[in-house]
Amino acid sequence: MERGTRPKVVGKVIKQSGDKTAKIAVRTLKRHPLYGKVFKVTKIYQIHDENNITKLGDVVEVQSCRPISKTKSWRLVQVVSEK
Repeated sequence: MERGTRPKVVGKVIKQSGDKTAKIAVRTLKRHPLYGKVFKVTKIYQIHDENNITKLGDVVEVQSCRPISKTKSWRLVQVVSEK
C-alpha cells in the first residue's frame, strides 16, 4: 500500500440507519492458522452516505476516512451494483 492511500472495502447494504447513514456487511474468507480450515468472517461497518443514494441490498465500495461520528469512519465511494 502506498503512502497516503486509504483502505477500500466492498460490502452489501444491510440496513438504512437514519439520515446519511447505512450499515454494510463485508464478508471475507480467513484460514485458521493451525488447522488450515477456511471460514467466512462477516464484519459490520457504519458508513456515511451524503446523498442517501444507497438502498437495501446494494453492493457498495467504501473508503476509510476521518471519524465522522462515534461509530462512523467509512465514506461511500460508489455503488457497485444495485439490487
